[in-house]
Amino acid sequence: MEVRDAVAKAKAYVEELFTDEGVVDVRLEEVEHDEAQGAWNITLGFLRRAAAEPARLDPFATGLSAALRAIAMQTRSYRVVRVRESDGVVLSVKLKDMMSDAA
Repeated sequence: MEVRDAVAKAKAYVEELFTDEGVVDVRLEEVEHDEAQGAWNITLGFLRRAAAEPARLDPFATGLSAALRAIAMQTRSYRVVRVRESDGVVLSVKLKDMMSDAA
């Protein structure tokens, strides 16, 4: 399986898995090939619909308050999707630990 195929599989899986949460703006963040395990580790970032529409949550927010709220609500979620290379089966979806990556 080529990396593009694995990424497409991971994106489709995340969009379907989180469909009730209104996932939008799914973006590829990182790809790692695990040769020993025969799998792709694909990090995807996305927004949830409620977070992408902050004005809907507080239509009376204005000025700096509205801007700060919009920024806070635009926080992206990150997940690592593990896709088996041989057949494209998604093996896991895990929360990306951003704190250990920053160290």
